[in-house]
Amino acid sequence: MGLTRNKRKTDPEIVIARDTDSELSSSEEEDEEANYPSSESDEEDEAVKNGGKIELEKKNAKGKTPITVKLQKVCKVCKQPGHEAGFKGATYIDCPMKPCYLCKMPGHTTMSCPHRIVTGHGIVPSSHRNTKNSIDFVFKRQLQPRIPPIKPQYVIPDQVHCAVIRYHSRRVTCLEFHPTRNNILLSGDKKGQIGVWDFAKVYEKSVYGNIHSVQVNNMRFSPTNDDMVYSASSDGTVGYTDLETGISSSLLNLNPDGWQGATSWKMLYGMDINSEKGVVLVADNFGFLHMIDHRSNNRTGEPILIHKQKVVGLDCNPVQPELLLSCGNDHFARIWDMRKLQPGGSLNDLAHKRVVNSAYFSPSSGTKILTTSQDNRIRIWDSIFGNLDLPSREIVHSHDFNRHLTPFKAEWDPKDTSESLIVVGRYISENYNGAALHPIDFIDSSNGQLVAEVMDPNITTITPVNKLHPRDDVLASGSSRSLFIWRPQEKAEIDEEKKDKKIIICSSDSKKKGKKQKRGSDDDDDDDMFSSKGKNIKMNKSQAKTTKSTRKTKT
Repeated sequence: MGLTRNKRKTDPEIVIARDTDSELSSSEEEDEEANYPSSESDEEDEAVKNGGKIELEKKNAKGKTPITVKLQKVCKVCKQPGHEAGFKGATYIDCPMKPCYLCKMPGHTTMSCPHRIVTGHGIVPSSHRNTKNSIDFVFKRQLQPRIPPIKPQYVIPDQVHCAVIRYHSRRVTCLEFHPTRNNILLSGDKKGQIGVWDFAKVYEKSVYGNIHSVQVNNMRFSPTNDDMVYSASSDGTVGYTDLETGISSSLLNLNPDGWQGATSWKMLYGMDINSEKGVVLVADNFGFLHMIDHRSNNRTGEPILIHKQKVVGLDCNPVQPELLLSCGNDHFARIWDMRKLQPGGSLNDLAHKRVVNSAYFSPSSGTKILTTSQDNRIRIWDSIFGNLDLPSREIVHSHDFNRHLTPFKAEWDPKDTSESLIVVGRYISENYNGAALHPIDFIDSSNGQLVAEVMDPNITTITPVNKLHPRDDVLASGSSRSLFIWRPQEKAEIDEEKKDKKIIICSSDSKKKGKKQKRGSDDDDDDDMFSSKGKNIKMNKSQAKTTKSTRKTKT
């Protein structure tokens, strides 16, 4: 598979806002800590990393016999001596006592894994069951003609058009485009804040910190008022927020008595809106589904147990409003009939080997299913009317990590009429001209082939949150605390001829609407801990520098 690299001809201007002397960003604090003299334990750790045996002689004031310490390499994975495992720059070294980290199969390492270069695994045809029912009739006569027999040419947003660096105080957890205004992007973070950014004007941005107390897990716009947004949080509440004023009301609170211990604390993760039924659906960490009537904004019905463990995703079918797709930590994605919601009453149970991070119906016909699992597999079912015992395809992809990271989720391109293009961030880094970068992958789900991988040399952190625009050729990415807007190279250059686009770095004292930002030990950026050891973003605040984006495409 040949890969070619295209570089941006016109670079965006970078505008940097100076931080105040009283407050430092978390990245600067890390830089200051790096200048402190290393302790004796740090010297020992360095010796372990170097893989040799050293002797440390420590003499006290009385001149006693020096202490000799012999250090030996110990694997961080299996805890056995004699070998190492983990990342060295952009290279991941497997533990020889474990299967391949990428495909989870024994006999080879990640560097020699055949799926590292060629995606796809265990591709099997999807049989079509002869159902002879009304739903199958609707599929054949109304839904199937919507899918063109010839795939349209993919348009890949491969150039960073504009960005806001350190926009949030904690890592980005979810993104959502405005349903009618193309240039408005909503973002939620781990601290419970919701950001509203007009990326056409770049500088017009707001962060509301008075909505939730902890992590925002999902957001959906109101179907009746596009200035209002619903949000589900780990504080157990559903917020209903006016984006113009930042005024929010709580529609559902699962913890009215406050903190009573970890065993009873309820958190909301999965969320979606069924406009036909007139309900907002949210699911908690105990496996229960809750419903809110979005016309009256009042809770309706009783909670229904749909999973044995945490429910992380809900998705309503875009064509058949009775169908609901859920996924959770019990290793299952389940299809439900909303007219017959009851414990154990799912229509189909799609089994996975590990936790299912996300599950989505295809955006146009609603007949396909896309899931992302922690076993480094992306699975596709080509027809919800066929045999769902096995997926139509399994695609091996590196996303097996969610500690200190927002879980990776493969999502459909809502503009692709063939319902085949998906986008997902990559965990394992690759070496690009000496820099360790984590690309964003575009994959053809119909055959498992890699269409394109896009990256920017200045984005050295992992990018697990990605959202394709429903109407424009735009990709929004959340990497660490920062937001990036990608556009196709040709279109980005035309736009820049009309008006220079900016990449701004937020100062720590920037004005924010709502609750004032509080700093503490919990505000350190988690994603920065796992950024590659390649070239980090370090910029002189008194001057601007240019950036270059790179894309690899299949030829």
